[in-house]
Amino acid sequence: MGPDPSRSLRSARGTSERHEAPPFADVADVIEKFSAAGYLADQRLATTVFLQSRLDKPILLEGPAGVGKTQLAKTLAEVTGRELLRLQCYEGQDETTALYEWDYGKQLLYTQVLREKISQVVEDAATLSEAVDRIGAEESVFFSERFLAPRPLLEAVRSERPVVLLVDEVDRADEALEAVLLELLAEYQVSVPEIGTFVATHQPMIVLTSNNTRDLSAALKRRCLHLSLDYPDAPRELEIIKSKDTGLPETLATQLVQIVRGLRELDLRKAPSISEAIDWARTLAVLGADDLTAEILADTANVVVKYDRDLTRAIDAIPRLVDPNAEVPEHLHGHSHDHGHSHDHGHSHDHSHDHDENSGPARRAAKDQPGRHGEDYYGSPGARSEAGTKGGVSPGQGSRSFQRRGGTGKRPF
Repeated sequence: MGPDPSRSLRSARGTSERHEAPPFADVADVIEKFSAAGYLADQRLATTVFLQSRLDKPILLEGPAGVGKTQLAKTLAEVTGRELLRLQCYEGQDETTALYEWDYGKQLLYTQVLREKISQVVEDAATLSEAVDRIGAEESVFFSERFLAPRPLLEAVRSERPVVLLVDEVDRADEALEAVLLELLAEYQVSVPEIGTFVATHQPMIVLTSNNTRDLSAALKRRCLHLSLDYPDAPRELEIIKSKDTGLPETLATQLVQIVRGLRELDLRKAPSISEAIDWARTLAVLGADDLTAEILADTANVVVKYDRDLTRAIDAIPRLVDPNAEVPEHLHGHSHDHGHSHDHGHSHDHSHDHDENSGPARRAAKDQPGRHGEDYYGSPGARSEAGTKGGVSPGQGSRSFQRRGGTGKRPF
């Protein structure tokens, strides 16, 4: 029993002859349906989703973590009534975990059965050559659909129902996986060398996401509708938080949005995401906060800041974000040096640094450069900064810290 040579033809014919009703009437319909599902899509994003549904092209979403890329795929599946299939990418991933693998347990069991029946298969063979041919015909069954274990990419193609395929954080996988994806993205088909080519009966709606930890190939981008997502502006972020029914009054939510945006301007290893801002709003509502004081924000800052160094910087900055003229209570500082020293704040050094490359906006812009992260981006042991020093403190940062103390030689925080 060998492979069915007509399978690909049948699948291809099914794709060309089946005309499914488009899921969206127009761009406004995308916005309305996504909003009803709790996802506030702007005009640019809604236009891209609408074009995907009409042009039958995948979407590639690039941007920092936590801006709604993965959630878009989940919402797309919800509003279109499709099943969501997800391939979570990781370093070292190969095609066997993305496309398919062989069920070796079943193959081994079949080998034992064949061993018992082999004498019956060849008992009436007239020649040795005929016996070998009969055994060879049985061996072909080992690499048939009977023993094929599909993974998300192949499952999306073979599905009898329309699906949304999410290829999440494709930039974390090796470039070899990109090559595997090209055939699927261009032709909605995948090839299994031992069997043949599978062509989708129902073209999946494909969404790829990337956190920009490395540059993706031009071949992959060429096959997709590309969209860069960033953190929304303050009114849009407030609208998103209000839509999630966090329980936080609107006046406090407005203030919280500004504080979160201020934290994003700091030199943090990981800036607070939209989903983390929503969690912070819910946390403050559960605690019954009727005012966003520096103390309650510092006590709950770990909801949006996930690394110790970032937490120290956030707690130091929160009082100034709440009130630029506020006196900073000593117990809110995450470092141990004495703030009671008498260095002169009247010198000409500009503490805002808004005019040079070390300002918050400049650092934020630098983080948005493609391929800026090394292998240690996700916190691997022994991670080093761009300056080549452990802990992520560059020589420039050290010198600026000493300058703020007027050359007193006290330890920087």
